[in-house]
Amino acid sequence: MKSAIPVSTRLAANGERSVVRRPVSILGMMFLGLMAIYFLVPIYWLIISAFKTSGELFAHNEFAPSAHVHIVSNIVHVFTYQHAVYVSWVIHTILYAVGGGAVATLFAAMAGYAFAKYQFVGRSTLFGVVIGGVLVPMTALALPLYLLFHAAGLVNTVWSVFLPSVVSPFGVYLARIYAARGVSRELLDAGRVDGASEWRIFFTVGLRLMAPALVTIFLFQFVAIWNNFFLPLIMLNNSRLYPLSLGLYEWNSLSQYAGAPTFLIATVITGTLIAVIPLVIAFVLLQRYWTGGLAVGSVKS
Repeated sequence: MKSAIPVSTRLAANGERSVVRRPVSILGMMFLGLMAIYFLVPIYWLIISAFKTSGELFAHNEFAPSAHVHIVSNIVHVFTYQHAVYVSWVIHTILYAVGGGAVATLFAAMAGYAFAKYQFVGRSTLFGVVIGGVLVPMTALALPLYLLFHAAGLVNTVWSVFLPSVVSPFGVYLARIYAARGVSRELLDAGRVDGASEWRIFFTVGLRLMAPALVTIFLFQFVAIWNNFFLPLIMLNNSRLYPLSLGLYEWNSLSQYAGAPTFLIATVITGTLIAVIPLVIAFVLLQRYWTGGLAVGSVKS
């Protein structure tokens, strides 16, 4: 059986195959390399800046590493400044992002599973409303949400940030696609024949088969909540309830005043670096599930 030789290979004089680089491939690799540099340079600057003092940050060459390491003192300032308010920001950010992301993932899985596996009146209309919710930016909903939570007496509480985070229209959309293709109807029918309830079938069969999509939904929601800024800005007055994004913004604004501590700018940068680390860890640990969930529906069987 003969195997086809790729177009990009040539037969050399000694009988060995040599790879010939196409100009288009070289240009593509150069473009990807430039894009990688474009995205990695800010991360490099953030890392080396966390090792500097506030005075060294305004040196002539901002991209040069510091001759002395000040990361330990910067971390101490991060976790002790303003009576360790940064610790409170970390705790509330984890509550909003992990708790809100988990609940949003569960709700999206339940809704997507129902849209995919059940026939009911108004299913297409309701799903159209969900798709419309994907197109509505969060900033457009901020004022109505504020008025709603103000009427309920929940403004300046944890619930004013947590409850809006448990809704993910995109998660419902992705869960429906995956449930339609990844959850076999024969397995569901077999569970019904064995006498299992619909709830038991969903939690024991549906959720397990939808795991890659659920990880993707959780990651999207986790990152969105972790970086959420505008909603906490209008909902919260108590700085102890701030997430990291809003708290670091407050420190950065405070550093612009003349009477601010000299170490505050370096503290903000170091705090930003610490705030990015959980996102990197989450993506590294869940990457294979995330990419698998994104590929749902891309191949037709």
